[in-house]
Amino acid sequence: MMNDEQEKTLKSDSDGLQTYEYIANNIDDIDGDLPWLVDNMKRVDLNGQFLASAARYLHAIDGARYSAAIKDLVAATIDRDREHKYLPDVMSSIYGEDYQNRAAELIATDDNFRRIYKRLYPKAESL
Repeated sequence: MMNDEQEKTLKSDSDGLQTYEYIANNIDDIDGDLPWLVDNMKRVDLNGQFLASAARYLHAIDGARYSAAIKDLVAATIDRDREHKYLPDVMSSIYGEDYQNRAAELIATDDNFRRIYKRLYPKAESL
């Protein structure tokens, strides 16, 4: 669990890097704090860089265990990454390198995938 000093420090995070680093450096002890950490990152990361990194990191550590946080982080990344700098890496990291082969299935079952796919491939035929 985070102590008051750590929380105070993270509240002053200017872009999400400190929060991301806290997650990465304290992965064994963040379960109770993860909703707060995700909300803090959503508050401060205005371009989606660290939101995407945190989603990819948590997925690599244990996608099932952190699925709710990953879903929330990916949704926020979609909203923030207007220049599509981070979305391609989210696609391959979260959905696998073969995501295009499974696009129709993923579009039908995963709203975040559908939203990213639509942004990255706006001229693609409806699947």
